[in-house]
Amino acid sequence: MPELPEVETTRRGIAPYVEGQVIESISVRQPKLRYPVSDELTALCHVRVRKITRRAKYLVFEFDHGALVGHLGMSGSLRVVDSCVPALKHDHLLFHLAGGKQLRYNDPRRFGAWLWCDDIASFPLFQKLGPEPLSEAFNGAYLFAQSRKKQSAVKGFLMNNAVVVGVGNIYANESLFLCRIHPTKAAGQLTRKQCDALAATIKTVLGNAIEQGGTTLRDFIQPDGTPGYFAQQLWVYGRAGEACKVCGSEIQSAVIAQRNSFFCPQCQKTSR
Repeated sequence: MPELPEVETTRRGIAPYVEGQVIESISVRQPKLRYPVSDELTALCHVRVRKITRRAKYLVFEFDHGALVGHLGMSGSLRVVDSCVPALKHDHLLFHLAGGKQLRYNDPRRFGAWLWCDDIASFPLFQKLGPEPLSEAFNGAYLFAQSRKKQSAVKGFLMNNAVVVGVGNIYANESLFLCRIHPTKAAGQLTRKQCDALAATIKTVLGNAIEQGGTTLRDFIQPDGTPGYFAQQLWVYGRAGEACKVCGSEIQSAVIAQRNSFFCPQCQKTSR
């Protein structure tokens, strides 16, 4: 699944081609995605995109009269092409831009979503989201306060969008390793020092991933068709059975909060 860095990379990739441009119309070739595509999309004609922003893993196309919220799902991607280029099998939405270009949404698994809202401030899916991890609101003091009395594993705690958005499976694994915290440690047992380190490390890990174009995943390509490059620097994620790059111990895996987790038993001892 595209995580926050991949979504932010997509936003930055398409923004120069779409922001300020007029959408002449939208062709919905497949309306049955995770949620049915909003009917309002087919009525969007000759409207200008004021800005493209991001909230958590959602892309927000802002118009004068409302906003279009998109989620890439498990395998979705966006790219800008010439209108004359034949559409692919899984190109489900075609945004016809003035000047002969198209923004195309491709999603083989159809787990994405494209929803219209009149007022983004009241959009239902945004109401219970925590702060953005790269914002000033997310820091050690906040993380420490949120973690008190929590018995859940810190790995799942960090992936809870009500606590902080966008710290997906890959980046939670990486951040915990860099902070030498075992992923099964109870969130309520985190010290203030550990919370300070976690908040700072999450910002650094996500920031680096964004700058390098996101993490290379099987289904993810950037808007220009090239893969991300962050995967080459992963410390533990997806490396079960391989040697730890720090101590040489064998990287282990376990299912935590219903997701595959990876850790070094030596660098991330349960007593830490």
